[in-house]
Amino acid sequence: MTNKVTVLGSLNVDTILQIPRLPKPGETLPMSDQSFAGGGKGANQAIAAARAGADTAFIGKIGTDENGQFMADALQQSAVTIDDISTSTTAKTGQAFILLDENGQNSILVYGGANQQLNVEDVAAAQGTIAASDFLIAQFETPQATTLAAFKRAKAAGVVTILNPAPAKTEVDPELIRLSDLIVPNETESETITGIKVVDGPSMFQAAEKMRDMGAQAVIITVGSKGAYYDTPAGTGFVPAFQVNAVDTTAAGDTFIGALSSQLKQDLSNLNEAIVFANRASSVTVQQLGAQPSIPTLTEIMASTAVQKQETL
Repeated sequence: MTNKVTVLGSLNVDTILQIPRLPKPGETLPMSDQSFAGGGKGANQAIAAARAGADTAFIGKIGTDENGQFMADALQQSAVTIDDISTSTTAKTGQAFILLDENGQNSILVYGGANQQLNVEDVAAAQGTIAASDFLIAQFETPQATTLAAFKRAKAAGVVTILNPAPAKTEVDPELIRLSDLIVPNETESETITGIKVVDGPSMFQAAEKMRDMGAQAVIITVGSKGAYYDTPAGTGFVPAFQVNAVDTTAAGDTFIGALSSQLKQDLSNLNEAIVFANRASSVTVQQLGAQPSIPTLTEIMASTAVQKQETL
């Protein structure tokens, strides 16, 4: 059975600047190359879900500029339904400027633009889409109040809510966490929410348990090239990542969440297997440049020959 996934989130056009390393204050460095691609955490996650086989819809906002049309086209090309994307007449489409070093690590500057105008009225207009979904995914590149309104509607309709609290925010609405069936931070975002620095297995357990004490039903903490830890009412576990040579990690986390939602059962009974699939998808993503261009299809994920790591935390 095909999962129906709706993503509420951001749409950005990415400008990728390839540099040898991050510049020091006042320093000028040459770029080896630059490129442009579709991005935004929300759009990335929707495309990842769709390419991995989910029936995917998107709730978001763009400007009246060429970038807005570019992003709408990018979603449609990956079979994401865009009926619930609205247009702002006062803000430009979101943009991100990505500094990518020779080791594949990145630093990102984001202009929110129209993403920050996504509002509760847009959520109300998308009520039918939300209610028809198996999963609703949201992040922190759109207003929390908008996500809260969407999660309330999702819960009332029996839809499973997935919160990716990224980028990290020092203030998170407690009700939003309580309405999250599954919260998926990385180690930095986890520390911001809980105050617990994730450095090993015990600290990961403590951070996950604190998020569950805050009201989240289940937790996945992703730890980059190491893998992902999960904590649910049914138990805990760690799923190692796959061993690959990373070129660009830009959309790895977004690919993980989108791919996860394409395979996950609503009762989370196959969470371990879904994480393995999501880790494999992410391992394909990091071997290519760009956010959306690097997100793999189901065929590419299944064709991957990468070997899973043996490490545990």
